[in-house]
Amino acid sequence: MSQTVDRALSILPLLARGPADLGQVAGALGVHKSTALRLLRTLHEHRLVYRQQDQRYRLGARLFALAQEAVENLDIREIAHPHLVQLGEETGHTVHLAVYEEGEVLYLDKVDSRYPVRMYSRIGKPVAITVAAVAKLLLADLPEAERRALAAKLDYPMYTPRSIPNAAAFLQELAAVREQGWATDLGGHEESINCVAAPIRGADGRVVAAMSVSAPNVVVTAEELLALLPLVRRTADAISRDYSGKDTA
Repeated sequence: MSQTVDRALSILPLLARGPADLGQVAGALGVHKSTALRLLRTLHEHRLVYRQQDQRYRLGARLFALAQEAVENLDIREIAHPHLVQLGEETGHTVHLAVYEEGEVLYLDKVDSRYPVRMYSRIGKPVAITVAAVAKLLLADLPEAERRALAAKLDYPMYTPRSIPNAAAFLQELAAVREQGWATDLGGHEESINCVAAPIRGADGRVVAAMSVSAPNVVVTAEELLALLPLVRRTADAISRDYSGKDTA
């Protein structure tokens, strides 16, 4: 990278911490004030920085507009897919990616397992919202009032004896998921299927998607699947970093 471009780009994270005057910018870059002024003028011409009346510089409106446009055009499925494939190769189990849209949790991507037993889930189809691990993560991140309103209007089918039976139990489960930062479905939808899931977060820390690993208990026990949770969480964190541009650590 050219030294000029490198120095100009170094100004942006500096101003992200707050307005700075010419001397502060020059000092942070280790350059003469005249050099810093040329860089700031160029950034100002492109509306990436703005000079205030007190002669200090701050980030410009166009930078925020560009960032917002970039976020709106991010494709979480495209970003996540290589990570999902790698996790599927490492574990051999079924891997899902899901999002919350207009009151439903939908599968956005799926990597099938290596063994003959196949899950009937399909991309674009809604999940069993009251029991699915990915749904618990997505709904747990909603504001409390929205969580309660949603829980009150849901039906609670008893798919198995381990299904969540009512709104009170569902809210309790969401509170636990919100606190621990991961979720499970251990036979809640199908008695023979277990699932562990982790959240994918955007730059603001909110959950934008959830991913999971599922397997029938004839292949691995629930305890063996739970042992994969650290790997699932690391994968979700890697996707979060690629999606948000921020380190999740």
